[in-house]
Formats: sequence, C-alpha cells, structure tokens
Amino acid sequence: MKDGTRRKGDLPRSLEALWKRADRRRGAARQALSLERIVAAAIEVADAEGLAGLSMARVAEKLGCATMSLYRHVPSKDDLQVFMMDAAPGEPPDLALADGDWRAGLERWAHALRAVYLRHPWVLQITGTSPPLEPGQLAWLDRGLAALRATRLRPAEKLSVIMFLLYYVRGEAQLAAGRARGGPPDAASDREVLARYGRMLAQLIDPERFPALGEAIAAGVFDPTRDDTGATQHFEFGLARVLDGIAALEGAAPASGQRRRRTSVAP
Repeated sequence: MKDGTRRKGDLPRSLEALWKRADRRRGAARQALSLERIVAAAIEVADAEGLAGLSMARVAEKLGCATMSLYRHVPSKDDLQVFMMDAAPGEPPDLALADGDWRAGLERWAHALRAVYLRHPWVLQITGTSPPLEPGQLAWLDRGLAALRATRLRPAEKLSVIMFLLYYVRGEAQLAAGRARGGPPDAASDREVLARYGRMLAQLIDPERFPALGEAIAAGVFDPTRDDTGATQHFEFGLARVLDGIAALEGAAPASGQRRRRTSVAP
C-alpha cells in the first residue's frame, strides 16, 4: 500500500512512522541521531538487561546523547517498543531451499522464528493486542503463508495454519526462554534443567495423588542421559505433530473448484 492510499489518521502514530520509514528510498543520508540508531540501541539494551532495564534514559546513555533528543524521533517508550518489535526479527528465512515442499518450508520458518524469540526473549514479554500490522512482522506472516501456496488449503485455512503454528512456536519459546535465564539454551543445559525439574517433582509429588506424573518419573522421562530429553527435542516432537495435523488437513482438502463438505455435529 502506498502513502497516497493511506488516509492520515487511520493508523496509530507508531505504525504511520514505520510505514513511512519502509517507503523511503534506500541510500538516503543518515542523520547523526536517527530512528534506526535509537531502535538498534534499544534492542541491545533489552537483549542485555531485559525489558525491565529498558528506558529512554538508558537508551540515551548508550547512544551518548541527551534523553530529550530521543523524543524528536520517538514520541514515547510505548512507540519505541513497537519499533523494536518490528526491527528485532530481521528478515524472514529464505524458503527457496525447501524447493516447493510446504512442510520443509514451515519447518524452516518455525525454527527461524523460535531462534528470534530465544535471541530476543524480551519480545515474549510484550503482549500483542491485535494481529501484526508492522511491516517487519508482516514480512514473516507473508513468508509463512507463501510456504503454503502450493497446497490445496483454502486461503482462510492457510492463515489459520500459520497463526496456529505461530502460537505453538511462541508458547514453546516462552518456556524455553524461562529455562534459559542466565544464559542461552543448549542441549546440555536443557537436559540439566529438565533433570533438576524431575528431581524436584520426585521430592514433591505423591504418586497416589499424581499417578500419571509418578509413572513418568518412574519411566525416567527426566533422565538427562536419554537422547529424547531436552527442550530442542520436545520442540521438534511438537512441531512434527503440528505439521502432521496440517498434512492431514491438506490431504483432506478438496480439489480446486470443489467445496469442502462440512461435518455436522447436530442430531
């Protein structure tokens, strides 16, 4: 959408600024203090100190300028967070390597999105109140939808599939980020965290009250020596089941031009 087709006042000021920036010609002379530099510094602060450590004063300190000078580019901290959410994910993954395989494409997309969340865990602390509208986030949504282009799914189903996959990745990353406080997650730390959790459960639960958990502990599901123990393995397992469900839906989709038969639950 071009500037000429957007009516002024239709969008919040933060989104107006983002789209105007996205529409500018590349190669324009950079100001000594620009929105891009402010956002980059804010992301560095949030990555290092968390969202609680982010403030306009802290960003100004990092840039070596007066706090009030930031407000010529960013009206408020809330607007700054919108800009950060747009910039932090970076470019979505290139799905050309999937060679038209929608499943391989979505796997690549999901892993790249999870990496964004683990690289910038503060993103998970910002609660979205609406579907994405920022150009950077829309690029990811568009790329995910593109992976489903060759399927027989209807357009509404494609969108539902991508949103469902987004919820799964974000939810799993939320847990992984919580376990990884104090350092980036890896296979060894994942296993140790889960093993420690298993030991705590064994001390706390009564198998008669929590029989299913007792059986899981007795079966050694939290054993760090198991090959299938760890957050990455759990993520892979869950992602595979999500994709299996999508494959079943795609396989049941009617050929082009036919309508899907609705299954009634009414008597």
